[in-house]
Amino acid sequence: MVIKKKFKITDMHCSSCALTIDMALEDLEGVKKSQTSYTRGEIEAEFDPEKVQEKELIEVVQKAGYTVVNV
Repeated sequence: MVIKKKFKITDMHCSSCALTIDMALEDLEGVKKSQTSYTRGEIEAEFDPEKVQEKELIEVVQKAGYTVVNV
């Protein structure tokens, strides 16, 4: 089962920031796809909740140096 979840992000300054987040999330087992929009300030992640938890996605984004809001 794959679910989609949107997260609001702060601290992004450019499209390279969005790419950094996508690459970090897609390295997680269970994440099928990550699309981060710098202009909208959000991530749309598709993931298997049996393999990776929402909390882990947030932790990866935070470790990359960005803040997740409105969770």
